[in-house]
Amino acid sequence: MPHVKVLCVAEKPSIAKSVAGMLSGGRFVTRATRNKYIKNYEFQLQYGNQPCTIVMTALLGHLMELEFAPAFKNWNTCPPLALFDAPIIKEVRGDMQALKQNLQSEARNSQTLVIWTDCDLEGENIGEEVAIVCQQSNPRLSVKRARFSVVQPREIKQAWDNLVMLDLLQAAAVNARQELDLRIGAAFTRFQTLHAQVRFVELAKKILSYGSCQFPTLGFVVDQYKRHQNFVSEPFWKLEVWVQRGGGDNLDAGSEDDAKFSEEDALPARGRRGRGRGGRGRGGRNQNAQAEPARKGTRFTWARGTLFDEECCSALHALCLDDGGATVIQVSKKPTEKWRPLPLTTVELQKTGSRYLKISSDRVMSIAEKLYNNGYISYPRTETDIFDDNFSLHPLIELQTQDPRWGEYAAGLLSGRFRRPRRGKNNDKAHPPIHPTNAAPDNLSGEELKIFEFVTRRFLACCSENAKGNETIVKIQVASEQFSTTGLMITERNYLDVYPYDKWTSHVIPEFQEGEHLAPIELEMKNGHTTAPQLLTEADLINIMDKSGIGTDATIHEHIKKILEREYAVKANGQYFCPTTLGMALVEAYDSMDVDLAMSKPYLRSQMEASMRGICSGTRQKQEVVHESLEMYRTVFATAMEQADRLEGALSKYLGHDPDQDMVSMIWTT
Repeated sequence: MPHVKVLCVAEKPSIAKSVAGMLSGGRFVTRATRNKYIKNYEFQLQYGNQPCTIVMTALLGHLMELEFAPAFKNWNTCPPLALFDAPIIKEVRGDMQALKQNLQSEARNSQTLVIWTDCDLEGENIGEEVAIVCQQSNPRLSVKRARFSVVQPREIKQAWDNLVMLDLLQAAAVNARQELDLRIGAAFTRFQTLHAQVRFVELAKKILSYGSCQFPTLGFVVDQYKRHQNFVSEPFWKLEVWVQRGGGDNLDAGSEDDAKFSEEDALPARGRRGRGRGGRGRGGRNQNAQAEPARKGTRFTWARGTLFDEECCSALHALCLDDGGATVIQVSKKPTEKWRPLPLTTVELQKTGSRYLKISSDRVMSIAEKLYNNGYISYPRTETDIFDDNFSLHPLIELQTQDPRWGEYAAGLLSGRFRRPRRGKNNDKAHPPIHPTNAAPDNLSGEELKIFEFVTRRFLACCSENAKGNETIVKIQVASEQFSTTGLMITERNYLDVYPYDKWTSHVIPEFQEGEHLAPIELEMKNGHTTAPQLLTEADLINIMDKSGIGTDATIHEHIKKILEREYAVKANGQYFCPTTLGMALVEAYDSMDVDLAMSKPYLRSQMEASMRGICSGTRQKQEVVHESLEMYRTVFATAMEQADRLEGALSKYLGHDPDQDMVSMIWTT
């Protein structure tokens, strides 16, 4: 029987070492390579029905990069418009030559290549790069793919026993995106950089980069900033009734929703409307301008909400005062529940990390990647919020039973309180929702511990019962006006006991009977002013990007980081995004141009992303998508060049001066 050699290639050194240890039972020989970070791990293992020698090695991310041909690299001799058609070359990066030599040396005497890269689009593309390099030294090399989501012995061995083919459609989609990002990004970056550098001295050495995801991300920040700045506050008036009863009145309690993140908060702020019958809706949030004294009693809020007509509100207030009494017209009681969270996706991990843990999305993903590489959580890049019916959850819960923070709760789930997780609407068919795959090690601390704890508590909460309570809604009438109050008694906290990121607070109100008459202790007319919509937090921005199709779950954090690095935006007080003067100028310049699809809006990029999904599904061809997208951007680019004076005008406006005259003679004609 001929000797068989199999070359296995992981995306990162830590994964290569872990997989080698799991497949070999820890019995492998380590060989150094020309790159100090890359080791080759050699061991014996069954492949099919015969013994073979395995060599497991690693990469450091992408092996290749896409570049323009040398004649098109010089900014000053190549017109930016030419980059839409310039020849491009995909070749091994200069700093990856040692890895290329290692791969080709090991592949030369191998019969099979097994790709162990991350199981996503980028991973398939990196796998294709590895196959190309290895087959240059051994054209007859067979290529297989190991699919796994968790770096744990059982799943790694299962992946080895069930090798599949590389998904070349996914690899093609990444190739298409890389080409489009290179051509479009380079063309616009060179255009706006060269145009600005020779006109404004403060930009003479600054690169004004453009990216088809980066720019809509900046556009969201600018749009919300303008809404905030341009908001005009308006006064409003409202009525409020207080009733005091024995045995149940509390200090007025805020709604649990005040502490809970709402999807509405993450949408581009149109303003919350206070709208009454006969009143006029206005943008912005309602904020009571009068200080609230501490008081006993039950507050009833006005069915009209607020009115923007003081005389009308005053007249209704007078009618209520003349009536003097209140009648209970409805008492409704019903059981209610607070839904446990859905299984965890990448986007939700980033949003929660930013909002509750106060960790930037970029940092969240970096930590999650490290936890995954060390075998503590599952693959952290997934759109899936559904656990398959055959997914075994109990062993994962068992791993958490010894933890002093949530071990007792986990044990309770195994003792009869377990519930199958809710099913969301998304399944990428590649990875399960993010979940813990091991107990927390003793040396985990700081932000790493915070992320691991959140992932674990979220998983345990998913496997729990909804929180339960009883809700009472009481409606009263004073003259012609109706008012209501809501009480909540939590009867079973359930998942809330392990998941402190959700808030649900009891608010006790007295017993009321329909038809009874009450004498209000206070019937007030209060005034306030609408307030401007808030600037975007990082969680808000992530939510908008996700809904608008800008970036993927795995790249959203990179685009946010980019607009901060490029100094197009800053984080005010470390929390709220504000555009810089440069960011404002760039968005305003392109928005003022006569183009059908605005550059700062998500439509162009989201259409491109939809086309990428078509490549993955096989309904679109790579070249067809590339040609179609380039033609859309080529049209926009031609308009931008013709109306470059608008870029100059916007920069002058926000930089505070006209172009520097002593630089005008140096202008490079585009």
